[in-house]
Amino acid sequence: MSSNYANLLPVNGKWRQQITDFLSEDVPSFDFGAYVVGNKLETASLYLKQSGLICGVPFAQEVFNQCELEVEWFHKEGEFITVEELAKHGGKIVVATVKGPANKILLSERTALNLLARASGVATQSYITKKLADDNGYTGLIAGTRKTTPGLRIIEKYSMLVGGVDTHRYDLSTMVMLKDNHITSTGSITKAVESARSVCGFAVKVEVEVSTEKDAREAIDAGADVIMLDNLKGAELIEVAKSLKDHYKGSGKSFLLECSGGLTLQNLGGYLSNDIDIYSTSSIHQGTGVIDFSLKINQS
Repeated sequence: MSSNYANLLPVNGKWRQQITDFLSEDVPSFDFGAYVVGNKLETASLYLKQSGLICGVPFAQEVFNQCELEVEWFHKEGEFITVEELAKHGGKIVVATVKGPANKILLSERTALNLLARASGVATQSYITKKLADDNGYTGLIAGTRKTTPGLRIIEKYSMLVGGVDTHRYDLSTMVMLKDNHITSTGSITKAVESARSVCGFAVKVEVEVSTEKDAREAIDAGADVIMLDNLKGAELIEVAKSLKDHYKGSGKSFLLECSGGLTLQNLGGYLSNDIDIYSTSSIHQGTGVIDFSLKINQS
C-alpha cells in the first residue's frame, strides 16, 4: 500500500492557491529584507529541533516551488524522529536543504516553517493518541472532528491521516450529523433521521448524537448508521455500549457506536472499550502544540 500522502492532495486543488495567499499575506507591499540580502545564490539547511512526526512536506514544498527554490528532502513524510536521534545530532537534524537566491529563501522561510510546525504538531498528537489506544488493547478507530481552524482544514485533516487516525467527516456535505439542535428543531430523533435520509440517499451516512441509551435505541430503530454517545462517562459509557451491542445482536440492524466529548490523552484510557467502534476527539488538532523547525543559511 502506498504511503505517499501527497497523492491525496488534488493536483490543481484550492490548497495551492492558499499557499499563494499565505505568501502574499506575508508580503503585502515592499519586501525590505529582500533588498538587504539581494539575490545572491545561497544554500540553507532546514532543521527539525524537536522530537515528533514529520508532516506537511507537500505544503512546504509548494511554498518553495512558488518561490522558485530547489529542495532536497532527507527525511520522509510520516517519519517519527525520537529524542535519542536528535541527541545524536546535537539536538537538531537536517530535514532538507534549500537552494536559490537569498531573497527568495527568506521569503519562503516563515510560511514554510509555520506550515511544517502546525502540520507536524497535529500529526504528532494524533500519533501518540493512537499509540495510547493501541497500547491499551483498543482495536477500533481514533478520529478527529470538524473543529478545525478555518482556512487550515485540508492541512489539519491531512495531518491527522499522516498521524494514523481517521479524519471523521470532512465537512457538512460528507456525512449528516444530527445533533441536539437538529433534534430540538425537528421534534424527534425519528423525524430528523427520516428527513435526512429523504435527501442524502444511500451514499451518505447519517449519524445521531445522543446522551441516553433510550435515545440511542430510537436512533438505531430509525435507521441511523452511526450513534454518537456524547458526554457519557467511564463505566456508564462502557455499560451503555455493551447493552446496545447485546440488544441488537442478530437483529439485522447495522450501526457503529462512537464516543465523543472531552476526550484527552489524560483520560482516554478510562473510556476505552471494544464495544465502541470510534473515539473522536478534537484534542488531536485543536489547541495542540507545534513541532519546532528552523531554516538557516549555511556559512560559506
